[in-house]
Amino acid sequence: MKKIIGLADCNNFFVSCEKAFRPDLNGRPVVVLSNNDGCVISRSAEVKALKIPMGIPRFKIQHEIEKYGIAVFSSNFALYGDMSNRVMSTLGRFTPDLEQYSIDEAFFNAGAVPVIRDNLTEAGKQIRAYILKTTGIPVSIGFATSKTLAKLANYYVKKHTEYGGVLDLTDDEMKQKLLYICPLSDIWGIGKQLYEKLIQMKIKTPADLAASDYIRMGKKFGVNMQKTIMELNGISCYDFIENPAPRKSIMHSSTMGTPSSMFEIVSQAICGHISAAAESMRKDSQKTCCLTIFYRTGVFKSSGDFFSASRSQTFCTPVSDTRILMHSGIRLLQQTWKQGYQISKVGIILSELVSEEHTQMSMFSNTEQTVQNERLMKVIDSINSSDKGRVFFLGQGINKPWSSVRKFQSPRYTTNWNEIIRVK
Repeated sequence: MKKIIGLADCNNFFVSCEKAFRPDLNGRPVVVLSNNDGCVISRSAEVKALKIPMGIPRFKIQHEIEKYGIAVFSSNFALYGDMSNRVMSTLGRFTPDLEQYSIDEAFFNAGAVPVIRDNLTEAGKQIRAYILKTTGIPVSIGFATSKTLAKLANYYVKKHTEYGGVLDLTDDEMKQKLLYICPLSDIWGIGKQLYEKLIQMKIKTPADLAASDYIRMGKKFGVNMQKTIMELNGISCYDFIENPAPRKSIMHSSTMGTPSSMFEIVSQAICGHISAAAESMRKDSQKTCCLTIFYRTGVFKSSGDFFSASRSQTFCTPVSDTRILMHSGIRLLQQTWKQGYQISKVGIILSELVSEEHTQMSMFSNTEQTVQNERLMKVIDSINSSDKGRVFFLGQGINKPWSSVRKFQSPRYTTNWNEIIRVK
């Protein structure tokens, strides 16, 4: 059976999530901002047409926002995460093999489904239409015999609407055309530094790279370059990842909504990040052997005002109890705290993660107490999974002044009963 890989990628995903519940935004320029409403992280097609770049700070485009009536939204990750799950579950109805690559894209095995394999373009359009109908999210789909080519097809079809959102690169003529006309920087895995080195070697297009000696290039740049060249020639080197390797660490950090020199506020921020990271860790049935906290002042402060600190604690017995982690985090903060500095960035890292099933207990551990603590954490997680934030620890603070600023946040239409759309 010929291996055919499909890649479904949501168009302007964060913006599309906002538009799905606001039909009045159709045809209007829309942007979504990063934490603290800092920079543009998602743009509608109308904003791209205005040449507003990704990552630009909001204050630098305030004139354009007012001039063109650009709709501005704070990031709403509760909404985006749920919409991502809906898109992936809908796509999963068409194929038994699905690998979610990121929040808004997934590879799938098109060759395993005869209805799709026998007419890729038409099947892709039907899948695209069904996802749009059931979720409100537009997607683009690329087909090829390797993941690298599928990524290239998807990237190209997003910019060329005449293909109707679906492009089949299993056709050799079309594949060769794209290899010659697409920028080398569009190839999956070709970063800025590698791109510059390839240009120096007179390799200017994907076609040049595909025609190069993969053995010699592999010796010079490593095995990933070897695989990229083979994939550009239609030889699949990256299999589907059905069961991703468990994470080895979790980092949770953010810029504080308002910089603070108060120990209590920074402590609440540390506890807030610990709570979120611990919940994520338990969701993967893991425990941590090491907690690291870090915090700093703003990077644009004068050198005399800058301060940063970090400290770690290891645990003899792996931990998943949020209360234990918070207690340790506060103690680490006490050990490193210095008065008089306006702290603006706070974060934590849970590292050396191990599976709950293979946790080695200490000789002095209170097994019964540990079991009770784990049950308590599962109850809290269960309650919060239905409505985030219902149960929280006092160490996180009540008003949470450290939380990121989100002045333009939309309702959590799909995850909060109080914010569901009401039909009048």
